[in-house]
Order: sequence, then structure tokens, then C-alpha cells
Amino acid sequence: MTPPKKKATAKKAVTEKAAADKAASRKKTGKKAASEKTAGPGPAGTKATAEKAVGAETAGAEVAAEEAAGAAEVVAAKKPRKAKSPQAPPVEAPGDAPVDPALGAAERERLLHGAHHDPHSVLGAHPVPGGIVFRALRPYARSVTVLSGDLRAELHDDGDGFFSGLLPLTEAPVHRLLVTYESTTVETEDPYRFLPTLGDLDLHLIGEGRHEQLWTVLGARPTIHEGVSGTAFSVWAPNARGVRLAGTFNFWDGTGYPMRSLGSSGIWELFVPGIGEGELYKFDITRPDGSHTLRADPMARRTEVPPATSSIVHATHYEWGDEGWLARRAEIPVHEAPFSVYEVHLASWRPGLTYRQLADQLPAYVRDLGFTHVELMPVAEHPFGGSWGYQVTGFYAPTARLGTPDDFKYLVDALHRAGIGVLMDWVPAHFPRDEWALAEFDGRPLYEHEDPLRAAHPDWGTLEFDFGRREVRNFLVANATYWCEEFHIDGLRVDAVASMLYLDYSREPGQWTPNEHGGRENLDAVAFLQEMNATVYRRSPGVVTIAEESTAWDGVTRATHHAGPSGFGGLGFGLKWNMGWMHDSLDYMSHEPVHRRYHHHEMTFSMVYAYSENYVLPISHDEVVHGKRSLVSKMPGDWWQQRAALRAYLAFMWAHPGKQLLFMGQEFAQGAEWSEAHGPDWWLLDPAYGAEADHRGVRDLVRDLNTVYRATPALWQRDTDPAGFQWVVGDAAEDNVFAFLRYDAEGSPLLSVSNLSPVVRHDYRLGAPDDVPAWHEVLNTDASGYGGSGVAHPDPVKPEPQGHHGRPASVRLTLPPLATVWLRPA
Repeated sequence: MTPPKKKATAKKAVTEKAAADKAASRKKTGKKAASEKTAGPGPAGTKATAEKAVGAETAGAEVAAEEAAGAAEVVAAKKPRKAKSPQAPPVEAPGDAPVDPALGAAERERLLHGAHHDPHSVLGAHPVPGGIVFRALRPYARSVTVLSGDLRAELHDDGDGFFSGLLPLTEAPVHRLLVTYESTTVETEDPYRFLPTLGDLDLHLIGEGRHEQLWTVLGARPTIHEGVSGTAFSVWAPNARGVRLAGTFNFWDGTGYPMRSLGSSGIWELFVPGIGEGELYKFDITRPDGSHTLRADPMARRTEVPPATSSIVHATHYEWGDEGWLARRAEIPVHEAPFSVYEVHLASWRPGLTYRQLADQLPAYVRDLGFTHVELMPVAEHPFGGSWGYQVTGFYAPTARLGTPDDFKYLVDALHRAGIGVLMDWVPAHFPRDEWALAEFDGRPLYEHEDPLRAAHPDWGTLEFDFGRREVRNFLVANATYWCEEFHIDGLRVDAVASMLYLDYSREPGQWTPNEHGGRENLDAVAFLQEMNATVYRRSPGVVTIAEESTAWDGVTRATHHAGPSGFGGLGFGLKWNMGWMHDSLDYMSHEPVHRRYHHHEMTFSMVYAYSENYVLPISHDEVVHGKRSLVSKMPGDWWQQRAALRAYLAFMWAHPGKQLLFMGQEFAQGAEWSEAHGPDWWLLDPAYGAEADHRGVRDLVRDLNTVYRATPALWQRDTDPAGFQWVVGDAAEDNVFAFLRYDAEGSPLLSVSNLSPVVRHDYRLGAPDDVPAWHEVLNTDASGYGGSGVAHPDPVKPEPQGHHGRPASVRLTLPPLATVWLRPA
């Protein structure tokens, strides 16, 4: 509730017993009416009872006396409905006889039950025959007085919180309200005298599903409207019979704050003067059947810390310092630039740290290891921490678990100033069924598809978005641009794309309906993804979108205007996770070396399709949880062999065409699965721990992999160009050996050789170009500093004129056991 700005100056002067009896009777009646109201269900942990509401807001003293002689006259606008003021002399009523200003029973009923679509048409000030009628709905108030300049006119108490009066004025003045409650008097603006805060263009764009900055017109926006400071509230609820605003400012009783419907747009709006940042709120929605539901704001930019569920009025005050980063990030296309990603679960990387505390540690750690980007999960607000952020309820709010939205901006800014790009996991495929969030938001399917078979996600117990509805598509497309523009996010990794693309995803026959062409493609989802990608790339140069897509859908990273063999235009993503490479290569590495000969193709098959899309090679959180074991624990053999195989695998991965992604904890060979409850086992790097050197060795290798990678354009410049890769030997299954060349745009090569058997191979001959006079070893995963056996090539390796593997020259190498070696021209 807005704090009082001005105390009533009139003192109560009871001169007759009848007046006293009347006041006592009125007070008793007011308390009874107030006690029958409920404060409405507030956020989790809020116990706003009717008694509390009455104690804080119920009217107390009746303004029933006039000032001393010479003071301004206070006139009660009571029947016969005429008001007097020395500053505003009465005027003759034009035409018809004066009307009764009190609302009729039908209007009162609609307002009291939250089912009025246009409260501004009956509340506030309106010209009528006989003057200007003033009406206010102020539950628990004892009196309401209209203030305008020198005019003071008390309105008649019509009961149930309604007050009205007819003043003999020629036009509606700019006015304020003096509201007296049992223990306080408040002077405030009248919310129902203001025009809508949304313009015609906004409503037109929303109706077309094309408002690319939707967050600037929906939700809660502290602003100055018509010269008055307050907060503009607006929400899309086209099926609602009425919407009211409830929050801490009215003790979660929205009776006195009905919102107006803005025509056919489905938008409900109310500007509330005097309400500012930090207030908690929800929307009290009257469903089509007349029942009520209290909902968090789908567009909320800040939320309570879960399990509390209220939205919070928020305005940013953060001043960015990453102008240089933003200016540079679009200079080189992502697929032609170094791109190695450290995936981080923010809440458990260092458990207990806030966004600002993370900003003091995470950028330095990632920069030391040489990664170019971090990928953050989770970011958007979610009620259940165990979902890792993949069941979102607050699509426009960074999770409050770690701080405020400005605190999150501080973290992004710190990463940028350290030269590190920021990707975030973005989840437009589905949302949870929480009754205070998006599910049947206004009493009917709204954000979800109206067909239950299309709405229910078969795997996760969630609801799928209705991508064919303009407003829903707009909600999601604007959300993508919101994170990029408001939080300077450099990339969106889009989760569960495959579940969006196919109507029969995880569904049995009879559980899905073909599209209009008889196919299983979700045409609405295709159109949404194309629009989202096109919009993000147009509005935010340098930003990349990345698809987590596990099928062979044609053209995930093809431009949207280029049709493929299937007839569809490309989806327009910049990169795609290579799930096939990840599954195949991890399966190969999980076998004992003696059996790997039978699975050799699992390490080479990826090159059959490596240039069909722009790929990221992901070793993500999904591969090190729920019984899948950590990365080092997937490797067979004893502890030495496990670490050696891990090091060899990482170097093979960094040399393979495609970008890299590694989940936290795997960079130092954590042996246990990841758990969001406690995060990485940092104690493994404690010098007091006996095996600390083993884990530090793996981390040192990851640092050197990134250092050499970033300094060697051959490893990233032509990731999407077949001319940037050549096999030297890809069929040495009996030896468990893989050797290939990578080339940069100038033709300078890097030779990568992996020996994934536990034996040293002496004088192993490999074909080589004849235009390289000597090769220098730049990285060897068997180096003793990494925990290896130290089999290395300290001197340059010169090619011999003896041809081999179809090449005019060859080199003889000593291949370390379970190791990968990189060589560059000396």
C-alpha cells in the first residue's frame, strides 16, 4: 500500500449523540464487511489473512466535521447527490436532470467478482448529465475524498467499498483521492483517470505476433505515465472474464485493482501510481467458468526465490562495461572462429556463490583454462532445482536463487571483460504444469496446444507450446531477443529441438495426428524456429544459436531461405550439437582396447556426415549423470589407463572437425558423477590430496589443448569446409590408430595421430605431405607433466621420400600408449 503523503487536517468533532451512534454503527458494519473478505492467496510463505488486511487497511475514523471558521469547507457528496465547494461554484446541469452517481447492482457485482472488462469506464471521473461523476472502489476504506486544486469533496459511501459523488463541474479535472482507513489516511492518485500505457501500434504488433520487444509493453514496468510515477501492469489473457492485480501493496486482495481489457488483443492493463520496484504481485484471473486463479506474470523480469512464486516489480539500473566485446564479437563468423565451451551449472559450480561472487571466480578460472565461451545452465527461473533449469516458469527472469537480474548482468559483463563469450541454455520446447504458472493460464489452454495429444509432452510430464499461435510464437521469439539484448548473451543453445520438430516424437501410433501434408513434421515448430533464428541474427550481430537436435533433420544449420531436398527451408541455426559423434565415440572408448578393433568405425563414421551441418562436439552434463558415470570413469582399465584414455580422447576431440564443449568437473578427471546437490569435487585438486597430481595433470592438458587450439587456425578455421580435413589413415583397426590432417585457409597443416591401444608403437610409418620439411610435436597427451609415460618426440621429425598411405612421403613416429600427438610444420 502506498504510504500516506498527507494527513487529513479535519479533526473529528462529535456534537450530537445521534452522530456518534451513526459513526459507531458505520464502523461496526465496515468491520463486518471487511472480515468477510479474504486477502486472497499470496505467494508461498505469505499469510495475508482477512484480519491482517482489515488491521492494515480497514477504515477507522470518519471524516465528519468541518474545519474551524475560515478554513476550507469539506463537503460530503451524499444524497441528494449535490456537492458544494467555495472554489468550484455550482453550475446548472446541462439538459437532463442529474443522475444518481452510484453504480447499479450489475456493475457492482461484476467489479466485486473480478469479471468487469472495462473498470475505467465506471470508476474514476466521467461527464454525465448534471456534471462530473466520481467513483472509487476502495475496500476497507472509511471515506474517500476527491482532491483537485482547492476542491475537496467527500464521496458518498455506497457500501462494499464503493464511493461515488456527482459534482457540478463542466469537465473532469485532474484529481487525486484522499482515502481514510481505520488507522491512517492516504493521499494517492486515482488509477482510473489514466489512459492505457500501450499504444495502437503495440496492440497491432501483438495481434500480428510481431512485437520483437514484447517485454517493453507487457509485464510490470516502472515508468512515468502522464507525468506520474508508478508501474504499468499488463498481461495477455484473452479467455479471462476479468483480471485484477494482487500484491503486497493491497495485501493480496485485488478487489480494488481491476484491470481493463484492451479490445480484441486479449491484453489487460492497469497503471498503478505510486507502486515501484520491489513490490510482489500476481494476476487474479477470473476464468470463463467464474472461478479464480492467481498467476505469476509470464513476462516477469524478476521473481521470488523458489519455492516462493510471486513476481517482483523490477527495473534495471546496471551500467555495462563490455562495449569493446560487443563491437568485436561479429568480426569473424562463429563457424570460422575458435570456439571451445566450458559448460557450467551455475548453482553448483561453487555451491553457495551468488552471481556477483561467481563473477569474482568463474571468469578467471575459464580464462586460465583457455576456453573461449561458457555455456550456463540454468538461467531462466524454474521451481525445481533438480530439473537443472529445463522446466521453466519464468522465461524472462534469471533465477533468483543467485541474485537479482542486475547481479546476473554483472556476471555476464565480468565474463565479457575477461574475453569470454556467454551462451545460455534456452528452453522453448515445453513448460511445467504448475498451477500458478503458464498451464491453462486464463482457464483454457493458452500457451499450450488446445489438442491434449499435442499439448502433453510424453517424456517429461510437461506441456508443449502451441507454436502455431501467433501470440505464443511472439512470446518465445521476443524472449530469445530479450536475453541477447537485455543481458548481452552471445548465444542460445536451444534445448530439445528434436521433440519440437516431430509430431510423433516419443508417441505411439494413434497418439498423434499427421500434418496437412500427411507427414510427421511439426510445421508450426519449423516456422517458429525459422522466425526465431532469423530475428535473432537480424537484431543481434555476432550472436549464435545452437541446436540440440539428435536426429538427421535436413538443414538444421542451413539458411532459412534455402530449401533442401525435403522441400523445407533451413532452420537457420548457426551450430548443431553432434549427438551422433558423441554417442559413437564414447561407445568406442568404453570398450577394452583389445575389443576396439571391432568398433573402429564408431570413431571414423562421423566424417561421413561431418560437413552436413555446422557441428559442436558436446561432452555435456547429460553424459555424466544418472548412472552414465563421469567421463574418466567411462574408460576401461586401471586408474593410469583411464586417465591416459581420457587425455587421448580429449585431444582427439579437439582435433576433430567441429567446435568443442566440455562439462565442468571433466576438465580435471572427476571420478564421480555430477550432482546438482554438490557440484564438482574440487577437493581432488587440493595439494594435500595424495592423487592431486593425477587430476591436475588432466586439467593442465585441457589448458594446453585450448592454448594450442586457439593458436592454430587449422583446428578451427575450416571446420565446415571439407577441404580442411584429410585422412592419413582411418582404417588401422588392428592398431587402434587414427591419423588425419587439418588445414587452415592458407593451407598450413596440423597432423593429429591417436594410438588408442595401451602399447607403444615404434617406428610407426604414416603418409605425409612432401612439402613440409620437418614436423614439430606441439602437444603429446603422454607427457609426464600430464601424468603420462613420457614417450615423446623432442626433436623435429623429418619426412622420408618413401611414399605411404597414398602420399608421396612418410614419417616414422613412436606412438605413445593411449595417447594423441599433434605435430605442426617446424
